This record gives sequence, structure tokens and C-alpha cells, in this order.
Amino acid sequence: MEAQRKSLKEEIARVNALLGQAATSTKAQLQQLSLLRKQIETRQQLIEALGAEIKATDEQISRVEAEIDLLQQKFDKRQESYVKSIRALQHKTHAKDQLLFILSAKDFAEGMRRARYLQEYSAWQKKEAEKLKALRQEIEANKKELEAARAEKTRLLESGIREQEELKKNEAEADKQLSLLKGKESGLRAQLNKHKRQAAELNRRIEAQIRKEIEEAARAARAARAAEEARRRAQAKIDTKSGKSSPSSTKERKTETRGGYAMTESEAKLSGSFLSNRGRLPAPITGSFAVTGRFGEHKHEALKYVTVNNAGVDLQGAPGAQARAVFEGKVTRIFTLEGFNNSIIIRHGNYLTVYSNLTDVFVSTGDEVRTGQALGRIYSDPDLGGASVLHFQLWKETTKMDPLPWFRH
Repeated sequence: MEAQRKSLKEEIARVNALLGQAATSTKAQLQQLSLLRKQIETRQQLIEALGAEIKATDEQISRVEAEIDLLQQKFDKRQESYVKSIRALQHKTHAKDQLLFILSAKDFAEGMRRARYLQEYSAWQKKEAEKLKALRQEIEANKKELEAARAEKTRLLESGIREQEELKKNEAEADKQLSLLKGKESGLRAQLNKHKRQAAELNRRIEAQIRKEIEEAARAARAARAAEEARRRAQAKIDTKSGKSSPSSTKERKTETRGGYAMTESEAKLSGSFLSNRGRLPAPITGSFAVTGRFGEHKHEALKYVTVNNAGVDLQGAPGAQARAVFEGKVTRIFTLEGFNNSIIIRHGNYLTVYSNLTDVFVSTGDEVRTGQALGRIYSDPDLGGASVLHFQLWKETTKMDPLPWFRH
């Protein structure tokens, strides 16, 4: 719970840093609204996390109080028994009394039994004293734990109150930003329609590249099978004459799904490794960033009854942020498109990642890249105060996927 709370606070701090930039243009105001929505969502999660911690602390307090009660009862009973035993044998505590107690026995055997009894009683007395001491220490330790839990609950409650106040401020700021944008609805609709056309063209280019690579892999697979068949026939003639048989030497390309990308053995291994790292991939952008565009279909931030359908995610970072490879793979295409600047497609077996809105590109088509390698500098948008927004997509074969669950958080 503490780790979750820390992560949420870090997310809030990252968004706060981005919110500090001035929002003068309509584009910047819309982006600010998106950041505020994200801030509100994260702060609500933090408040829920604090509530869960308070509940857990209450349970801890109840548990410790119950343990203290049980230990105190146990201590009181043991102490009472100990005191009674001491009083009952008090007259035999002095060495003279103990000697008389032994000598007054009927015979030697009884005297030995009395001596052993006094010895065992002395040992028992020491053990009981130690047990009482241990119980007292355990009670004191539990009381300290109880005090710490109560102090932690007070801190959590105070933190919850502060977060509620900040949440109200965020909501008020979001309402203010929304009011500013309502007067610019026609401009927003025109901007949205333009972006939709650009996004559709980006997806068309990506899909065309994927189909091209699937066709190329299929041709390579057919050529490899034909070459292997020719080799087998030639080898069969040699084997017939020699009376020996030779094993197949060519590794066949295989598809995971019907009509999918035919992978080599190394590509299939890379694809499996990529899948096994789901949830552990590094973010495709350097430095602090915030998610300003979620995957899939959802309501527009400012326009009522308007939905947007994002094929990937938009990550806003600081000026000068760079795009980086989330996993090792091969650059299969680099192209330029209005609204998205330069885009890079990297293949990881039958998975593909797309990095768009780059200005400077550091790699070339055909390059093998490693995890975390810098791919290019993200465009610093003057309309966003120089902020850098990376558009990132993840595909498996011809299916778009939500990238966020794949990232390390």
C-alpha cells in the first residue's frame, strides 16, 4: 500500500511539473485539460489508497488492542498464581527453614525428596519470574506498536484531508479550463477532424507496412521450402547411390496465426521474449512524462457527444525528450507524415512498436536496436510551451493493442 501511494504521488508530481507550463493556445488549453483530468483521476486513486491504508491501520489497531488484552489477562493470571505460590511457601524461603524442612522428614528418602522439591521450586520460581518479565516486555512492545499505528492513522487522515482539498482545486481548475474551451468549439472540431484524418493516414501506412512484411515473409518461407525440397531431391539421389540418408538442414519459417507473419526461429524466440516481458517494458519516452491520450475509444475532453479513437497512447514529456526502444528488434520502416512528423516501426518477432512525432531520427531502416536505445528526438511543440508529445503504438500481427499494461510502472 505504501509503495502504491508513493507511485501515485510521483505520478501527481510529474503531472504537476507539466501543468506548470503556460497554456495560451487552444491546443495547449486542451492539453492542460487532459493533464488536469489525469491529475484528478490519479488524486482520486491516491485518496482511495489512503482510505485503504486507514482501514488496514484500523484493523491493525484492533488486532494489537486484542493482543494486549489477551496478554494482560495471561500476565494477571500468571502473576496471581506466582504470588500465591510465593506466599504459600514463604516460611521456607530462608536457609534455616529449608534445612529444618528437610531434617524433619521421617526418613532419608523423604528428606531427599524434600531437598529435590525445594531445588525444583527454586528453579520454577526463576522460570516464572522470567516468563512474567517476557510477558511484560511483549505487552510493552505491543503498546508501542499501537501508539505507532495510531500516529500513522493520524498522519494518513491529515494527508487524506490535504488530498481532498487539492482534488477540489484540480476540479475547479478543470471546470475553468473547460469553460474557456467551450467558446472555441468550432475551432476544436476543425482541429479534431484534421487530426482524425492524419491519424487515419498514419494507421493506413502502418497497416500497409505490416501487410508488406507479412507478404515478404511468406515469399521467403515459400522460397525456403522450395530450396529445401530441391536440396532433398538432390540429396536423395546421392543417398540412393551411397545407401545413406541425410537430415534436413533448412529451418522453416512458421506463422503463429493463419495469415500471420512467418517468423524465423530467432524471430519466434524474440517474440516469446517480448511477450514474457509484458508489464516490464521501459517507457518509450525519456524523463518525466504523463499520459495525455489513452488507447481506444473514449469521450473527447472538451466536446460533448464526440468520441475519439486512439490507436495508441500519447505521452507528454519535457522539452528535449527522446523516444527510446522498448525492446530489442529491427527497424523495418521510417516515414514522414503531416501531424506526426517522423515515425519509426520496429519489429520484435510478430510484435511491432511504432514511435511517432519525432524530429531528429538516430537510426536507419534495417538497424538492429537494443532495449532502451535512443531512436530520435521528439518534436517540441511551441503551441505546448515546447513540450514533447510522443505517439506510441503496439501491434501484434495486424491487431492494435493497449500499450500501457506492457510498461513498467
